[in-house]
Amino acid sequence: MQRQIFTEEHDAFREAVRTFLAKEVLPHYEQWEKDGIVSREAWRAAGRQGLLGLAVPEEYGGGGNTDFRFSVVLAEEFTRAGAPGLALGLHNDIIGPYLTGLGTEEQKRRWLPGFCSGETITAIAMTEPGAGSDLQGIRTTAEDKGDHWLLNGSKTFISNGILADLVVVVAKTTPEGGAKGLSLIVVERGTEGFERGRNLDKIGQKSQDTAELFFNDVRVPKENLLGEPDGAFIHLMTNLAQERMGIAVAGIAAAEHLLEITTEYVKEREAFGRPLSKLQHIRFEIAEMATECAVTRAFLDRCIVEHSEGTLDAVHASMAKWWATELQKRVADRCLQLHGGYGYMTEYRVAKAFTDGRIQTIYGGTTEIMKEIIGRSLLA
Repeated sequence: MQRQIFTEEHDAFREAVRTFLAKEVLPHYEQWEKDGIVSREAWRAAGRQGLLGLAVPEEYGGGGNTDFRFSVVLAEEFTRAGAPGLALGLHNDIIGPYLTGLGTEEQKRRWLPGFCSGETITAIAMTEPGAGSDLQGIRTTAEDKGDHWLLNGSKTFISNGILADLVVVVAKTTPEGGAKGLSLIVVERGTEGFERGRNLDKIGQKSQDTAELFFNDVRVPKENLLGEPDGAFIHLMTNLAQERMGIAVAGIAAAEHLLEITTEYVKEREAFGRPLSKLQHIRFEIAEMATECAVTRAFLDRCIVEHSEGTLDAVHASMAKWWATELQKRVADRCLQLHGGYGYMTEYRVAKAFTDGRIQTIYGGTTEIMKEIIGRSLLA
């Protein structure tokens, strides 16, 4: 079916993204995978191309366009290219709204120009060794010392953790903590007591630096509080729908692309003297995946439009996230199987997609958490 949600402006932007990928990303990607990190120059190139800060007001160096469909185009093209390491979606769609929506005028002028140029790479530090989806279990503390915050604790699995120049840290600012006692504290590169641990060795997304962060008596200026004191839980809940939509968009784009390349593969690959596509079982597998992708695409495009209009609720974002990412996982597994032994070779796109995509059902809220959100809304 022809998709109806994009305009000529979105199509032109898609071509620009493809050009950027071909010139600035794909020629270097294999080396980034070996290095376990992308180059900072790639971030600056993205800034020059206008791919950073799409929704940031123009006065701070951004694109000034809050239409989420441009972020969708970016996520789809990076997914199809197999290049998740340059985490523009994390920067633009997850961290960007915190800075633009909660930042003071002084904070915006201090941080957003670099955010948009690629000079300032960002991360958000929520997850801890003992607290993942349950934010109320956070132990990192920020103690009010009058003219500064004293930050202590550790975080793990932090995307952009090595490269980040600006880290939004979720910390406990009242002794009891819990949902009402968390704040967002922004820590800048070079702050004394802020240390980075190892670049974690993951099974996929090798070029996307993911790190442990440590805060040992870090003195953070009072003016680096983002949003309201003790208001982090509400702030985080407000922006989670967009984060989950971004993950869902990548999920369905990955499933569709895997289906495309596998369809071509079974047409060319022969077994028992004829193409695999002539076998009924293969045709049924392709038919099932194609139907699941088509149905999921219809729902996702509806969610994309509603989110762009500001009407998508957290429940439907959760539905989109769990369904699209679980579909991605199933399609990756089935497509790898249809490739046979070649599917297990890293030189084949399906092998890399299998490992790169496995995290999708975990970060941004696990499938189980998504189901809990949906179930509570229906059975409250």
